[in-house]
Amino acid sequence: MPATEPKAPRQPSALAGVSMRDLLASCAAAEAVSRPPRAPDPVTAEKRHTRHREAA
Repeated sequence: MPATEPKAPRQPSALAGVSMRDLLASCAAAEAVSRPPRAPDPVTAEKRHTRHREAA
């Protein structure tokens, strides 16, 4: 075999170094923190307030 075989130019590979699981988790976390906080449920808030009043 001749030693002067032409080699194809090497193309850079696109490795990001981040697993798909980590990428999806970061997207879910970013979406969760970008939403405004939910208002507390009035029934749950009243139960919590009543419980503290009884303990005092």
